[in-house]
Formats: sequence, structure tokens, C-alpha cells
Amino acid sequence: MQVTEWLLESDPSLRWQVMRDLLDEPASAVAAERRRVAHDGWGATLLALQDERGYWGGDEYGEDGDRRSVMWTLALLRRLGADPRDPAVAAAVGRVRDGVTWRYWDDLPYFHGEVEPCVNGGVLAQGAYFGEDGAGSDRIVARLFEEQLDDGGWNCEAPESKRSSFDTTLCVVEGLLEYERAVPGAPGEVARARRRGEEYLLERSLFRRLSTGDVVENRYLNFSFPPYWFYDVLRALDHFRDAGGPFDPRLEHAVEAVVGRRGEDGRWAAGIPWPGETYFDVDAPEGEPSRWNTLRALRVLRWAGAADQHLP
Repeated sequence: MQVTEWLLESDPSLRWQVMRDLLDEPASAVAAERRRVAHDGWGATLLALQDERGYWGGDEYGEDGDRRSVMWTLALLRRLGADPRDPAVAAAVGRVRDGVTWRYWDDLPYFHGEVEPCVNGGVLAQGAYFGEDGAGSDRIVARLFEEQLDDGGWNCEAPESKRSSFDTTLCVVEGLLEYERAVPGAPGEVARARRRGEEYLLERSLFRRLSTGDVVENRYLNFSFPPYWFYDVLRALDHFRDAGGPFDPRLEHAVEAVVGRRGEDGRWAAGIPWPGETYFDVDAPEGEPSRWNTLRALRVLRWAGAADQHLP
């Protein structure tokens, strides 16, 4: 079986991205498949699990790493590509807006975020994607401006830590990018802050120490979907692809790391799952062929112009 055919034998949330990013299908066909996400498969199942108050799992973030919460369900729905204009999606997001608060942070409304930049980067991305940008997003963006470190990134351990975190920085730049897209005329300061954060990662080839060139953390080479707050090279490359623009040569080592994990059958295996309870798995077991990793790797390689990695 060709890899692309195998990818298409999957959930609508994955199919529509294959159609758009690998096969260049007509926009109308892609949109039609994307509309199925809210009504068929994983997306529909997640939407049905929301309670009448707007919560998933009774929690806004998730205690002890539990991912059955508002934060991580919305994060997954965004990565699945649930259409914000779909009435079922809009209703679910409206319940979050009207009913969910951060109980440890003065009961701030959910889309206003809390205090950690890694969390706020994710909430900013969700608010922008699902059409809930506004006063809450403005609050988050102002905090992120103040919290950007001298090296260009962010760290949830600041100000005690003066060095940026790969994990936190990627969460923030993803959020800033989504905000730029959603807000017409977003201040230029938003793009400048994002690019400074991206530069922090680029200077380190996405996974190497600036001082020695050594791999910072072996887990950065563990590709698992969904990523939650954890950083990995494939997630970072997919962000740079999503941001657009020309391929930066400083990404070449990261691309080589991804290519090196391609199996003889042209597919990428699932990594070690990140910790935390989930409602259900959306990817293959560890070591088995992963549709999500294969899709993301192929579209990154396509963008990077890796000539020897054409679609089978």
C-alpha cells in the first residue's frame, strides 16, 4: 500500500490535512472533509464528552497530568482541525467562554489565561483559533511581552531561571502565530516577539546546546502525538512550516534527525506517549507506524524541499 493511501484510511481529522498538505486537493474537497471532524470520529467524540458547564473532565487544566480537561481537549480539537464555524464547535467553545474559569487564579475566565507562559501560549492559540480573541487575548499578549527573556524565549520558571525553555518557548510562539492570523492589524510587536522566540530555537538548530552543540534533551527526539506541552523537533519543524516563509538552513540538522527516523516502509513510528490520562488514543502504540508522525514529517520535508523524500 502506498503511504498516502494508508494515511487516507483514517479519521477525517487526519484525512483533510493529508488532502491539503500532501495531495493539493481542491479547497472545496478539503473543506468538505474538514467539516466532518465535528460530526464523525475523534472530534465528534470529544465534543460529546463536554458537560453542560463547559468542562471536560471537570477541570480547566488537569490535576497530576490528567489530560481529560478543557485545556488539553481544546488543544487536541485545534490540532485535529475542528472548524470553529461549525455550530457544534461554536456551541462547545461558547460554553467554555461562559462557564469555565481558572479556580486557582482568581476565577479568571478561561480565555483570559493564568500566569504560566507555557499555559498562556496554549490558551492564546485556542482563543485565536476558535474566535475568542479579545480582552482575554490582549491580557495574555501583554503578559508574554513582559515575560520574554533576554535570550529571546520564555520559561515558566522565570524569573528564577534566566534561561529560556524549549518547551515554553514553542508553546508561546505557536500562540503568537495563531493570534497574528486571527487579529487583523495585530501590532507589529507581536510578530517581533514571535520571531525573537523562533530565533532562540533556530540558533540552537532546534535541539542543540548553543555552547557545545550537544543534544539538549533526548526527549526532544521523541515524536509523540498529541504533543501536549512537551517540546520535540518534529513539532518545532511543523511550527516553522506553518509559519511559512523560506526554509532556514539552520533547520537542516533537525530535518536530518526526522529523516533518520523514517522506516524502510516510508513511514514513521509512534514515539513514547507523554504521561497523563486521556479519553482515548488518537495515535498508534509506541513503535507502531504512526499516521500523525508520518503526515507531519512528510509535510515538513515537502516544505523543506528535501528532494529525496518525495511522496511515494
